[in-house]
Amino acid sequence: MKPQPCAQANDQWLRMIAEANDWFAGPLGRQLLEQEQRVLGDELNRCFGSYLVHYGPFSGASVVPPKIKRSVRLGAALAGVEIVCEEQAWPLGEHAADVVLLQHGLDFSLSPHALLREAARSVRPGGHLLIVGINPWSLWGARRLVSREPLRQARCIRPTRVADWLNLLGFALENRRFGCYCPPLSSGEWQSRLLRLESLGQRLQAPNGGFYVLVARKLMIGLRPLREQRRERMGKLLPLPVAKVSRRDAE
Repeated sequence: MKPQPCAQANDQWLRMIAEANDWFAGPLGRQLLEQEQRVLGDELNRCFGSYLVHYGPFSGASVVPPKIKRSVRLGAALAGVEIVCEEQAWPLGEHAADVVLLQHGLDFSLSPHALLREAARSVRPGGHLLIVGINPWSLWGARRLVSREPLRQARCIRPTRVADWLNLLGFALENRRFGCYCPPLSSGEWQSRLLRLESLGQRLQAPNGGFYVLVARKLMIGLRPLREQRRERMGKLLPLPVAKVSRRDAE
C-alpha cells in the first residue's frame, strides 16, 4: 500500500516509506517482523502505563502489551496508522507516552537523529523507549550491500552507536537483545531446515542476529539537595582589657 501524501510532506521520505512497506510485505520482511514480535512481546510485558506510541515504515496494527491501556500507530499514512505525520513532526506533547517503540524507524529515515529526538521528547520521565533495527554485523546487513531491493536504502546503524545517542538524550540502556539468526532466504523450505540455528542463536544471544532490540529508560530529574554553607572555624576568644576600678575611685 502506497502512503497517502501528507500536507507539505517530503516526497523523498514518502517514496522511501512506500518502498520499505513493500519490502516488509514480502517474504523476507515478514520473516523479520515475525521474529521481532517474539522478542518484543517479552520486553513489552515488562512495561506498563497508559499510552504506547508505535512508529514503523510498514503496514499493520500496533502491538498491544497486556500492561498498556492504549496503543497507537503513528507515521506515514499506511494501513493501521492512526495518527498521520512526518518523522520529524509528531503531534504529541512532551512526555505524552509511557512507552515509544521505534521499529525500523531509524533504518528508513532521512534524519535518524531528528527522529530519535522526537521520540525521546515524547517519553515521560521513567518511561521506556524501545528501538528495533537491522544489525549491520549480520547476514541481513550484508545483504543490504549487494541487494537491489528496497533493503538497500536501510541505514543499518550499529546498536552501540544508537546506545551512545540514547545516553546523550538522557536515557539509560536496560537491555539489548538480538534475533533472526537464520540467513535472509526467501525459501520457506530452507527456513524450516534452519530452525535449529535460530533456537541456538536465541539461547546464546550472539551479536550477529539479523535485528537488535534496545530497551532504554528515560532518567528522572531529581531535586539536588542544597549544600550546607561551610562554617569557618572561630578562633579563641581573647580577654578584653578592662580597666580596674579601685574602691576609692568608686566612692
